[in-house]
Amino acid sequence: MRSTTRSSALRIATISLLVVACIPQASGGGATTTQPRAAAWPVLTRSHVDLWLHGYAMLLRDTATVPVFRRGYRDRIRADKAQKSITTLLDANRERLQSRFGLSPGLVNGQFLPLYFSSFDQMRQVIDMFVRTEGGRQGAVDQTLAQFFAVLSQSFASAADREWLRLYTESLEDERRKFYQEYWTREHGNHLAQVRAVDSLWQQVYRPRFQRFLSNTQQESGDLVLALTLGGEGRTVNFSSRQNAVASTMPDSDAVDAIFVFAHEVTSSIVGSAVNDNTTPNDQRSGLAGRYMTAGAVRAGAILVRRLAPELSAGYARYYLMQAGQSGTGGDLNVRLATVFPLPELIAQAIERQLDVVLGGI
Repeated sequence: MRSTTRSSALRIATISLLVVACIPQASGGGATTTQPRAAAWPVLTRSHVDLWLHGYAMLLRDTATVPVFRRGYRDRIRADKAQKSITTLLDANRERLQSRFGLSPGLVNGQFLPLYFSSFDQMRQVIDMFVRTEGGRQGAVDQTLAQFFAVLSQSFASAADREWLRLYTESLEDERRKFYQEYWTREHGNHLAQVRAVDSLWQQVYRPRFQRFLSNTQQESGDLVLALTLGGEGRTVNFSSRQNAVASTMPDSDAVDAIFVFAHEVTSSIVGSAVNDNTTPNDQRSGLAGRYMTAGAVRAGAILVRRLAPELSAGYARYYLMQAGQSGTGGDLNVRLATVFPLPELIAQAIERQLDVVLGGI
């Protein structure tokens, strides 16, 4: 799913790079790429993206039809920590952090933040400045940071929200130091073969097929980040046509799973337009439009895959049926997908028409 902070992101197309220049970077690794950064849509792994999403996975009740996080992730982590008798500030502060979600739902969109940063150390320093200056309201703040703070303010506008951010970041640092960094290093090593397989399949086969669609939707290039924490609902941030980031699932075995989630994610703007144009303000307030967005993204991704890589069509349908807790076998999988992810006909037709326009001539 795309970040709801896109309007701010468009105003800061180069801010993340400028912040890198003015804030010291952490020594050591945490990011891996198997392609030169000049390549369009290189495949990456980033420990700070996984860490930040890990914290949210441990706090949120993930009840969506398409889960954001891997099924059973929280239970597996809790069992791992219990076996090692590890307790961190994230555990100690869990109830306090969880309680704020009900009071300030916008905090949930904080999941997208790590895609703006190059390391966890950089995140901590910017967040510290954001909290200490009350979002830039107190004290002199560099113009670059002031603009960057606009993104943070989308999710953490009030003093109470900024206090939540401070506590969450502090708790996550303790989690990283006592447990997560070792866990991530081990799991990342276990998945290196999958990273290489995704990179090869994406760069040599499927990225060239997707490239014209991406260029026609102002997503010419960006980063494809494989996240250990995510399930079928990826996380996406759009800066500009050349600066985007899609966090997709880290495959356990089949590299193409990451491409399925990528296809699901890059249709977000098309789905958003179709839903917004065919729902009422009441639909949007009640959450009905949000449910159409979820179903629409799955359906639009299916159309995109069918048009650009028809050999993957059945596999895409199977993947999202299984993400929804359904059987991946039996019957016409694409028909079943439309049944499990229903849409009003007006929205379904609008998505199809917009994809026809974007894909015209391909």
